[in-house]
Amino acid sequence: MCAGAFMGQLDASIVSLALPPMQKEFGASAGSVQWVALSYLLTLVALVAPVGRVSDWLGRKSVYVYGFGVFTVASLLCALAPNLTTLIIFRVLQAVGAAMLQANSVALIATAVPRDSLSKAIGVQGAAQAIGLALGPTVGGLLVSLGDWRLIFAVNIPFGIIGITAGWFLLPQSQSLAERTRFDRLGLALFVPSIVLLVLALSFVGHPGIAALWPIAGGALALTIGAVFLVRSRRTPHPLIDLRLFASRTFSTGIVSGLLSYAVLFGVLFAVPMASAHLQSAATTGLVLTILPVTLALVAPIAGYLGDRNGPRLVTSIGMLIAAIGLALIGALGSSLWGLIVGLVVLGIGSGVFTPANNASIMASAPRRQSGAASGILNMTRGLGTAFGVTAATLAVGYAAGAADLARGMSIAMYGFCVAALVAALACVFGGGARRT
Repeated sequence: MCAGAFMGQLDASIVSLALPPMQKEFGASAGSVQWVALSYLLTLVALVAPVGRVSDWLGRKSVYVYGFGVFTVASLLCALAPNLTTLIIFRVLQAVGAAMLQANSVALIATAVPRDSLSKAIGVQGAAQAIGLALGPTVGGLLVSLGDWRLIFAVNIPFGIIGITAGWFLLPQSQSLAERTRFDRLGLALFVPSIVLLVLALSFVGHPGIAALWPIAGGALALTIGAVFLVRSRRTPHPLIDLRLFASRTFSTGIVSGLLSYAVLFGVLFAVPMASAHLQSAATTGLVLTILPVTLALVAPIAGYLGDRNGPRLVTSIGMLIAAIGLALIGALGSSLWGLIVGLVVLGIGSGVFTPANNASIMASAPRRQSGAASGILNMTRGLGTAFGVTAATLAVGYAAGAADLARGMSIAMYGFCVAALVAALACVFGGGARRT
């Protein structure tokens, strides 16, 4: 499960450095080649929650192992892609496999690990995700420097084979499956475009060459379709997303605070390079940024132990308060290298304390038979939080002109993220404990 978590985050962050050589080889425009990354994100965010629902019927182990297979085969096809269109199609297939992995990774832990060890186990899995996120740019840069962007996809193949073998022989068969019901095809037809349009709208806010009206119109259409989906889900006996999960205060506040935490985390990872380009080299900025996920990876397993001993409310609240302090430090001192480093370390500690306990609380509040659905919704918030965080950073930093204004734009973004972290901490206070049924 840690291998799947590591691969998912590694592949999400490894591609960005390979886009320029892809553009050169295929003779494509920058706007066209960005779909190599965007198609993966859109597919993953749109499918991870529905796949989690289906996994509760078919068996989480089976869907997880087959997901490894789809991801590995798609990685091979991406490495062999003869043109940009084919590469984008194979990236969509790769994201389908990633959705099958991510929808079940936390669910498999939640159904196999005793309640009193759940935060610690999820902390170890969170550390694997953070390491993948940290190593992505470094590994991507190294592989691209060896002369061929195709290596960034080929590197997945041996890890995928190991994951398939280990998953097949080591993972326990899924227990407490949900009753098989009629699949909500209309719900899927509403849910997928609403999520895709929302992420697209957020992705193109402030994008050069895109009129401001288009993201607004896309966002409005996404919210309209989403509203129809929610109304229908309340009335149909077997909805794609069981909204009764959100009746649990622990589940709903955990999802909200989780979304805000991901917005903060990925917003910082996006804003700092934009605002620091005039202060230090790209290599220095990239090295400094690895401090955040590395700190998170070191803290998460320890914090998971604390979550098991002290309960989620106290640990998650403290985690987000620490994160808020880190964001305030970056906002006030981020124009200096050492101020930025200190702020990132504090933010990494806060995120590492918060994430395992929050994820464990969410999963413990959901019935075992719906663990896949809960895990899918939880992982969907990561993609949506990323989109919100990047959009907020773009608005704060991207519209600032000149070096001094860029630094001020980053400060504004950090203070805004600080407020978001405080809101998340408040949500944690009112979230309460979790009882599995």
